[in-house]
Formats: sequence, structure tokens, C-alpha cells
Amino acid sequence: MKLVIDRADLLKPLAALNRIVERRTTIPILANVLLRAEGGRLNLAATDLDIWAEASVPAAVGEPGALTVPAATLNDIARKLPDGCQIELAAEAGGARLSVKAGRSRFVLQALPVDDWPDVSADDLPHQFALPAKTLQRILAHTTFAISTEETRYYLNGIHLHADGEGLLNAVATDGHRLAHLTVPLPEGAADMPGIIVPRKTVGEIARLVADAEGDIDIAVSRAKVRFVVGGITLTSKLIDGTFPDYQRVIPTSNDRVAVLDTATVKDAVARVATITGENGRAVKMEFAPGVLTLSVSNADTGEAREEIEADFEGEPLAIGFNGRYLAEVLGIAASDTVRLALADPGSPCLIKSHESADALIVLMPMRV
Repeated sequence: MKLVIDRADLLKPLAALNRIVERRTTIPILANVLLRAEGGRLNLAATDLDIWAEASVPAAVGEPGALTVPAATLNDIARKLPDGCQIELAAEAGGARLSVKAGRSRFVLQALPVDDWPDVSADDLPHQFALPAKTLQRILAHTTFAISTEETRYYLNGIHLHADGEGLLNAVATDGHRLAHLTVPLPEGAADMPGIIVPRKTVGEIARLVADAEGDIDIAVSRAKVRFVVGGITLTSKLIDGTFPDYQRVIPTSNDRVAVLDTATVKDAVARVATITGENGRAVKMEFAPGVLTLSVSNADTGEAREEIEADFEGEPLAIGFNGRYLAEVLGIAASDTVRLALADPGSPCLIKSHESADALIVLMPMRV
């Protein structure tokens, strides 16, 4: 294998693929990136056996061939080389090493043969559709924070996507303490897709890939895998094999005490009263009354904090507590200047919506204060 490639053409896909590989794997080749030169292109691939990422970039191929080299090392080399340089990649010692040259810099990396590369069969992904990049960005921004990190309830360790009978694609995540739900118009081709759970690591990688993307993102789904095509990078992932709980039953439908708050004002107030403890996870007490919301934190060891802000509140006065960190996260993703809190009693979940987003909601469980 021998080729010359522009640094920028190599670095962008290599950086994305480098995030896939496992640093502490017991299978050495899984720490490598597969390089295959053919037909004026350099094809790259990386996998951790749960996620497969592939990319193809233009290159001046002198000799076709393939080998695998440590992904992190090659990425570091490309990242530290000067902008605009041309990089020459050449196999040495019968494919046992890769020479990397740019200007007066030269590196030699140990390689592993492609014969040991995991065989990734091209599974049939029958349900294919496209989502605008902005729509996918919104789905991820609204739901990712609520994904559970508790491995015992593995079926909560991702975002649940499913079509309903009302022409909507539903996205939901929950960790049992908060639930985020968003609906978008059902794209053509997705009506018969099965309900899937996209794993947390895959969600994180897709979020990075689509952060600056434009246009449509091609998505393909089966019962076992999902594939995203973003900006020349194809990412295929296993799905979580489990049943997502019936989340609809925990979404309140009759909370009749309603508060409308200025998002920035209440977010800043929560941050200030939480200062007294230095622990974002402590309960923040919220006392609602006509025209005013009082936030307070009390700790026997450090002291107390209290702040009043204006609130448009309807209903009987109510005192309720919420995890301070969770409350701050919810307010941080609010998509409008005001948020609407629908409450029932101190022990019941709160329904939170941005005033301008009828298709998005968050359910937050209370804490005892």
C-alpha cells in the first residue's frame, strides 16, 4: 500500500473513528484503524464490536493495499502535523509496518494484518428514511441528558425511538428520576419501523457527527442494528436488546397547578441557592404562590439560602422539592424564554414544557424536603 493524502482529508474522519476504538481492549486489533487504499480512495474503518464506523476520502493511490495500525497514534500524528501538508502512507516489511511521512517528519508504526480484522457482515436494514440534521440535533439535545447510566436497567441506557399511529416519530429517554419526550413528523419510510433503543455511546457519537451537519441524515433500521450516514461517515451500531417501559403512564395528564416562569431567571436563581451547599444534587425547595416563587436550600452543616422571583402561578399554593442538578439541566435545555410547570401535589411528578414547544416535554420526579 502506498498513497499520498492531504492532512485535512485524513484528519477529519480519523478523529471521528478514533473515538470508536477501545483503549483498554483485550483484542489488540480493536485498538487499530483499518486502512484500505484502492481506486483513488482511502477507506477507513474502526469498531469496538458494538459500533462500526467507516469513511472514504480521496487520495493519490500509488499502490493499492490494506493494513491496520493503532488508531490513537495515527490520529495524534495527523493532528500534530502542520496544516496543509501532504502525508505519504506506505506499507513496509511486507505489511508489518506503516511509514508515515510529511515534509521532514517520518514515523513508523507497527501494523497488524487485515486477516485478523473482525468480519462485519452487511446486515439487511429494511427500514430506511431521512431526517433533517436540525431535527436530529433537536432530538439528541432534548433527550440525551435523561439517559440512564445504571447498568442493571440496561434497557434505559439509550434513546427509545418509535413510530406511532398518529404520523409522529417519538424519541424518549428516562432514568427513573426524569423523563424527556419529543415528537417530530414521521419521515417517509419510517412508518413500519420497529421500536428501537439506541445505546448511549452511539448517541454520543452521532451527536458529535451531526453538530455541524446540514441537509438530511440517512438512517436505516432493523430490529438489531441502526445505521447513520453523516457527512461521509457511516456509523452502524447494535441496538439495546430489551423492552423500553410504557413511559406514557408516567406522563401526568391532570396536573392543575400551573406556573409560567422566565427560564433564565429561574435557572440563575436555582444556581445561586445551590451555592450554599456546593452540591448540585441536593434538593431545592420551590414554594409556589400567586405572583411569586420562593426557592430555598437548607443544610444543617453549611447554612441556608433563599430567593424570591416573579411567577405567573394558578392554583392552590404548593411547596415541592426537586434535585438541584436535574432541575438545572432541564432549564438548560429549555427551547424558549419561558417554561410552563404543571404540578399536582408535593409527591407527584411535575410536567415541564417550553412555552414554544408543544411537541416536547419533560417529567421530573420530586424529592422530599
